[in-house]
Amino acid sequence: MCDEEVSEFLLLGFSEDPELQPFIFGLFLSMYLVTVLGNLLIILATISDSHLHTPMYFFLSNLSFVDIWFISTTIPKMLVNIQTQSKAITYAGCIIQMYFFLVFVELDNFLLAVMAYDRFVAICHPLHYTTIMNPRLCGLLVLACWILSVLHALLQSLMVLRLSFCRDIEIPHFFCELNQVVQLACFDNLLNDIVMNFALVLLATCPLAGILYSYSKIVSSIHAISSAQGKYKAFSTCVSHLSVVSLFYCTGLGVYLSSAVSHSSRSSATASVLYTVVTPMLNPFIYSLRNKDVKRALLRLFGGKRQFFGD
Repeated sequence: MCDEEVSEFLLLGFSEDPELQPFIFGLFLSMYLVTVLGNLLIILATISDSHLHTPMYFFLSNLSFVDIWFISTTIPKMLVNIQTQSKAITYAGCIIQMYFFLVFVELDNFLLAVMAYDRFVAICHPLHYTTIMNPRLCGLLVLACWILSVLHALLQSLMVLRLSFCRDIEIPHFFCELNQVVQLACFDNLLNDIVMNFALVLLATCPLAGILYSYSKIVSSIHAISSAQGKYKAFSTCVSHLSVVSLFYCTGLGVYLSSAVSHSSRSSATASVLYTVVTPMLNPFIYSLRNKDVKRALLRLFGGKRQFFGD
């Protein structure tokens, strides 16, 4: 029996054990604050230091901005529900959360591909780098990322709006994840499954293919460099980006495999923490700890001394 006037869903979260709720609340609040602070510092350092006014750091600051909103679409609502001992999220709130989650996860995906292209131009065409990666192209690339992400999220959200839902409105997750919501539909959701999986394959494989192609060319160019110091210097500019790409796609693949292998939705929710919380939290640490330019910018931002980092 179905109810077309569903007013709310129930987010079951990770555990219903009351004794675990304070621990879960404290853990995710800490991770959320660290993520927001870390990414905010990257943005402030990039804006305040003229040495970082380059395409690479322009894309990095955009990635940090997106990561702040990415984690903010899910964790605050979960924390509020734990604090108020409620599992409810309104129907409209669920659709809005799902929409913005899709926007920001796709933005992460596209921006990582754009950053790979930036590294490709920097290493394979260094003499033409400033000409190719001009401010106009950088702005257009970021704008294209936003347009594609917004259109994809809008399509998926509109597909969900056409569904009617059964009385079982419990979502075994800590946020309104697209696949979990679609599975609650009363009637055949084959069209939604087709659109969802087609978009997933298209929008995940195309940026990943671009990243792999860029790095295949980068490896070839680095291999052609005669000096070991030159090879190290060229490769060192890619290490942070490679680390972030590996983290993003490996955790995303882990979530996909866990949901495919395990029939437990709770295990899928736990695996989702890796790319929805852990990845945005670690990104600023990866870029700052391995990047002397970002370290110096942060020191200047807080009036510190360069000697702290051994310069």
